[in-house]
Amino acid sequence: MAEDYTQMWMDLGLDLKAHDALLGVLGSMYEKTFLRQSGRPEGMKYFDFVMSEVHGLRIKELMDARTDGRKVFGSFCVFVPEELVLAVHGILVGLCAGAEFAPDEAEKLLPRNTCSLIKGAFGFALAKVCPYLAASDVVVGENTCDGKKKSYEIFRDLVNDMYVIDLPQVKSDIGRELLRQEYKRFATIVEEVSGRKIEKEALKKAIEIVNAKRSAMHRLAKLRAADPAPISGLDALLANQVFFYDDPERFTKSVNEICDELEIRIEKGEGSSNKGASRILVSGCPMAVPNWKLPAIIENSGAVIVGEESCVGERGTRHLTSSEGDSVDALIENIVDRYFKIDCAVFTPNPSRLEHIQEMVREYNADGVIQYNIQFCSPYQIESNPVERDLEKDGIPVLRVDTDYSQEDTEQIRTRVEAFVERLQG
Repeated sequence: MAEDYTQMWMDLGLDLKAHDALLGVLGSMYEKTFLRQSGRPEGMKYFDFVMSEVHGLRIKELMDARTDGRKVFGSFCVFVPEELVLAVHGILVGLCAGAEFAPDEAEKLLPRNTCSLIKGAFGFALAKVCPYLAASDVVVGENTCDGKKKSYEIFRDLVNDMYVIDLPQVKSDIGRELLRQEYKRFATIVEEVSGRKIEKEALKKAIEIVNAKRSAMHRLAKLRAADPAPISGLDALLANQVFFYDDPERFTKSVNEICDELEIRIEKGEGSSNKGASRILVSGCPMAVPNWKLPAIIENSGAVIVGEESCVGERGTRHLTSSEGDSVDALIENIVDRYFKIDCAVFTPNPSRLEHIQEMVREYNADGVIQYNIQFCSPYQIESNPVERDLEKDGIPVLRVDTDYSQEDTEQIRTRVEAFVERLQG
């Protein structure tokens, strides 16, 4: 890091010893996973810098913004509408939940068979090592799965302030109406927290900012259809992860710059992998920083990841929000329309997710699909069976990997992935 942020971390109430240990592990993992890759685009240096300062400069930016009167909202889910937060000059950031930390402490509050993402969030909070959590004025939860729904009842005692958005479980007229009412209620909350009224022009501008960020990711995704792939799946995943932390306009500019570079690489026939390498679509649960275990195994096995059907991926960035509307209410209706299209596995039935996976296989010329499920994530684990059946029926090879955040099963997964890649190569 360029500066010494010790005093800032102390002011945030972090456990400095535990936090230093976390940064040491994170730095080592990042170096081994990302910096040792060959043929990386030059534009990835920006994302390397972001990660080197992810607990430093970015947190300082948040604290400076709070000093200037802006409010910081932390969240764990793509169902929290960034547009409404930006409309009151607020900042929405993702929270720490991508690693196993202080599991013994987390399991004092949660059952052992709770998914790693939820236990990770609790571990970071209990160990006092997540500066994003400490810097948030409000943590915004959402009633997606039952695990999150019930755990938030406990988690609210670990944070400064918490608000939970209720979500529908069925895509029906009644479900959409519930989401509309919840987003209108959330709009009132962000107004109360920020002390600002959501105005039509401010909301339009916020929609345009978030649309630009998503459009940049759409551009990156389309470029990955080339053979050889111009960027590794690991680096593309990193961009999807930074999506939740970085300043949105700066992020958009950086992604478009790397896309400019990738277009030139494609013209020259250059790539991050060999031409003809097995092309994998990863589908399933989200991979938050620093959850890089499975992608690293896949790409170290000679394959290349060409897409992520995930909340930290195309499921989270897929749709844009219309900025057409002559009132705040009309624009909120557009926001509801956009977010109601997200095909999270909590919805039942959920046929659009399978359709989206099939579409991504075609668009990115994937040879096979690896379904990634976090152990004890019932919605995705249960849904993976019919998804696998239908994909295999269509001639699309599938490997299902159920795992957690630990490294204990790394070699077992590596063996299975290598066998799957051999199957794809015929």
